[in-house]
Formats: sequence, structure tokens, C-alpha cells
Amino acid sequence: MPSTTNKLSGVLPMIVARDIRKRFGVVDVLKGVSLEVDRGDVVAVIGPSGSGKSTFLRCLNHLESIDSGAVVIAGETLVSTDAAGVCRYAQDTELRRICRKMGMVFQQFNLFPHLTVLQNIIEAPITVKGLARATIIPKAEELLRKVGLLDKRDSYPSRLSGGQKQRVAIARALAMEPDIMLFDEPTSALDPELTGEVLRSMRQLAEEHMTMLVVTHEMAFAREVSTNVVFMDEGEIVEARPAGEMFASPEHPRTQAFLEHML
Repeated sequence: MPSTTNKLSGVLPMIVARDIRKRFGVVDVLKGVSLEVDRGDVVAVIGPSGSGKSTFLRCLNHLESIDSGAVVIAGETLVSTDAAGVCRYAQDTELRRICRKMGMVFQQFNLFPHLTVLQNIIEAPITVKGLARATIIPKAEELLRKVGLLDKRDSYPSRLSGGQKQRVAIARALAMEPDIMLFDEPTSALDPELTGEVLRSMRQLAEEHMTMLVVTHEMAFAREVSTNVVFMDEGEIVEARPAGEMFASPEHPRTQAFLEHML
């Protein structure tokens, strides 16, 4: 199994994916993807469009069901495959609890247009975790301060720029207090001048040692912020190495060709 880290003995990885396979119709989108992510790692997943990066991310938190393989989150099995080749997920209650360990930020912001910024952030903690409004509002305001948007707490999404919407989406995911943050090309829908403000928020999370798995085309972010970089192509992990090594001397010809085109 490719590993992106040199793990300390006895320390459980935050994410273990083993031999993940996923097919849409006759198309094999994931062809046996295996990866480990340790606590505090920032792993950038790069590669050409259509290589299976986003599908892999969605399989980790059960937005897509896998056809075979195993996913273990912080030592708890989300899904495994038995000796007969049957894929078995955790029971519903356990499944939801394990998935709540992961927050996800999508390409599109997916904010509720009829709710204010503050209401968007407190909705899930109240409805999913059952937290009191008085408990979560100070936390939400602190998260808005963290992403530089406290002054927008009472604004509606229609009054925000794309970069501001994405930062609200990051705050909303963090409000559930996840152990892991998954980012699916979070800047791809933004104008170039708005990308920096979102990347700054992500960089701050990295500095706070949040475990992050980031599908991205932002090579500067991958090189400067990531601890490890994974290159995917045609549904497979072609190369997985520490960020500095990957950008200084990629080993696989497919990785070399991709980075020459992107840099």
C-alpha cells in the first residue's frame, strides 16, 4: 500500500484506504486506490481531470459507495470487504458517527440561500448534533472571525463574493468539529483574484495541524503547504511522495509530464 508518511510506531493513521475500487457503469473510475494519511498531515491530491480524484474523496465519507476495498477513519472501520467479496458498511448509526469525523468543502459552495451566513453555520450543529443555539453561536462567530468574515454574519449568500462564500463553507464544515477536513477543488469555481483568500484560510488550518486531504490544481499550495503529494491518473495512484521531493524530482514519467505542464 502506498503510504504518504513515515508513521511513528503505535500512532493510528487518520485515514486508511485499502484497494478502493469504484465503477460507474462500464467505466472503472478507481482501480485499487490505497492511501494512508496521518494526524496533522496535509495531503494534496493532484492529477488531470477525470483521473478519479474527486470520486476517491467522495468514497472516503460515503458520498459514493465503493464496490470493494476498505476505509478506516481514525481507527474505526467505515467499510470493509469480506472474504466473499461483499462490501459491508458500518451500521447506520455508526456510519453517521464516523462520517461526522470528516468535514467536506466542495467545488460549489452549497450554502442555503434563504439563511444568513450565521444561520448557515449553526444549522448542522443544532439539527445534527443537537447543540443549543446559545452554545453554538459563540463558536460560529469565532469561526467567522477565523476566516475573516465576522462582519458578514447577518448577510445572505447572494451578497457575498465567491471567495467569501467558500470561506463560509469552510467555517460551516469546521462548526461540526471534525477531525479531518476534505477539500474537493475548493478554488476551481473562483475567479483567480478570489482564490488567495480561500487558500489563506486553508493555510491557517494547516498551521493549526488540522488533518487535511485536498484535491487541488493549485500547485503552489500543494508545494508550499502540503506535507505530502499524491499524483493520480486513470483511477490509480501513480506516485505518492513528500511534497518537496515530488516537486523537486518526480520519479514517474506521467508525474513528470503533468508537473511540467502545470508549473
